[in-house]
Amino acid sequence: MTLETIKNNAGFIWSIAEILRGDFKQSEYGKVILPFTVLRRLDCILEGTKQAVLDAAAALPKQTDDEARNMILATAANAGGQIYNESQATFASLRSQTPSQLHSNLIDYISGFSPNVREVFLEKFRFTEQLKMLADGDILYAVFERFAQVDLHPDAVSNLEMGYLFEELIRRFSEISNETAGEHFTPREIVRLIVELVLANDSTALSGRNIVRRVYDPACGTGGMLSIAEEEMTAMNDKLHVELFGQELNPESYAICKSDMLVKGHDASRIAFGNTLVNDAHKGETFHYMVSNPPYGVDWKKYADPIKQEAAEQGFDGRFGAGLPRVSDGQLLFLQHMVSKMRDDETGSRIGIVMNGSPLFTGGAGSGESEIRRWLLEKDLVEAIIALPTDLFYNTGIQTYVWLLNNRKSADRRGKVQLIDASGERFWTSMRKSLGSKRREVPEEARKEIVRIYHEFLNGSAGYDDVSKIFSTSDFGYREIRIERPLRLNFQVSEERLTALESDKAFLKLDENERARLIGVLKSIPGKLYRNRDEFEKALAKAFKAAAIKLSAPLRKSILTTLSEQDEEADICTDKHGSPEADPQLRDHELVPLNEDWRDYVKREVLPFVPDAWVNESYTDEKDGEVGRVGYEINFNRYFYQYVPPRPLEEINAELKALEAEIAALLKEAIA
Repeated sequence: MTLETIKNNAGFIWSIAEILRGDFKQSEYGKVILPFTVLRRLDCILEGTKQAVLDAAAALPKQTDDEARNMILATAANAGGQIYNESQATFASLRSQTPSQLHSNLIDYISGFSPNVREVFLEKFRFTEQLKMLADGDILYAVFERFAQVDLHPDAVSNLEMGYLFEELIRRFSEISNETAGEHFTPREIVRLIVELVLANDSTALSGRNIVRRVYDPACGTGGMLSIAEEEMTAMNDKLHVELFGQELNPESYAICKSDMLVKGHDASRIAFGNTLVNDAHKGETFHYMVSNPPYGVDWKKYADPIKQEAAEQGFDGRFGAGLPRVSDGQLLFLQHMVSKMRDDETGSRIGIVMNGSPLFTGGAGSGESEIRRWLLEKDLVEAIIALPTDLFYNTGIQTYVWLLNNRKSADRRGKVQLIDASGERFWTSMRKSLGSKRREVPEEARKEIVRIYHEFLNGSAGYDDVSKIFSTSDFGYREIRIERPLRLNFQVSEERLTALESDKAFLKLDENERARLIGVLKSIPGKLYRNRDEFEKALAKAFKAAAIKLSAPLRKSILTTLSEQDEEADICTDKHGSPEADPQLRDHELVPLNEDWRDYVKREVLPFVPDAWVNESYTDEKDGEVGRVGYEINFNRYFYQYVPPRPLEEINAELKALEAEIAALLKEAIA
């Protein structure tokens, strides 16, 4: 079957949606067409063994348990050992029956499928609801009749061709459902880019016979990444056996993905339903390749407890030992989950995941995000990060980044990370018609160029100095040191400062007489400006001793706080050991490159400007115990920023004058 024939078949099925116009919203067409396509495919697959299944079912003893029953009937169906249908009906027999009975007959037909197929249609597609709407609109028979005309038998449409056809339908329906497409559907040129990047340096590992490769997507949506990964891998070696695994939280997307596996002849039981982060359906499994487009900026607060519990109790024996990001974004949880499934053998594993900019730089030293980046880079797992153009996705125009991870790096890449800035105009073209937020696409030529830049490990080579750069993993690290400056205060008993004292909590706890007496004692202190704290404290102690009043520690602290102000001309306040006290309001932090001694940095960057500053050496890293906290961030702007000078004032003035003249002409025309 040619690509043109596949598109024609998809076009015919797509045309059936015209019948739905008026009874269904355009964004709901896929809820009818996709399940019906799967239903027709399964009917064609099982048509030849229908009688054998019916005979096997009739011969089963009544006491046969469900597991044995399913195995016997699936074997009789001879459809890969996964599916069967024990109802008497087929599409052919249903066509010949009274249209008024079609609704109930179709439900009986669907109920006759094996449990795995019933789950897809009844629980996840919720297909009975769509059938009722079709019946209520008196269009069920018309839709069914059109599908019955399509020959989707494996002799006419192979599993590979059926996969192409189904993918084409998914793409079309996702494009007209822009309000949700981005959540569950990744543009196919982006999927191909990620898959090609993951496979780019692995052609040798994929060559030969009897090679099995396992591919996994923890947020598989409709299964596009898995399908294209298989397509690309088998194109490299048609003797390759590819096993696909995935998990998906959205019921409809899960149903589509599992249906895709069924119609292609894959083991659909490897596609699981549920929340990957809370309930790992493939626990203990490892994979050769992992690809994913997890949800961006999705709050995981509502299921945070089991994740926090796993991190606390299992540490690195679980999935989240490196750290937990803030609950407003779970992308780095998905990444850690995928790393936990990397193979610890000679082959190792490769990961391709697309995320927004948050995982690159959100969170300072010691934060969950920074600690996760630290772990990934210090373990030397990050191979490359590619910045993509904006406006590529259906539901968001933000910039995204492809992370490539590998736990078996080649010798020339060890300890290195390649950054590729593929956001420039040379890597995208504008679409003739926008699809939601998607206004741009990455053409095939640009995709191949990105893959080549990565594959050849280019480092600022001719023509690519502003596109590809290679760094040591430690180049992204820094040590956050705390810079202290001495506390300098002046003190004075003035009306303004006494007013501040009268609003203080410690002062307000006194009764009215105590307050008045306290203010009176303070007013007895000379009203001069004290620029030495010790001198003022002596004057304070003398006044209260004369009044026979003993100050409590909180009240004394309150007086010193409210009657003081910062003063650069004042003497430095010292502790009981004579050491300078730090001023919390002047405290600052400096980020020292990890490869540089912080002492040298302070001498060069701090002391020339604030000679009285010092480093707080008690502010240390929890892991290495050294001064300063270690952090990691990957800031593309720092490495690829190109200064664009502002336009000359003359040019701007000329443009403004032209606009003023145009506005004046329009106003004159309007008045006339």
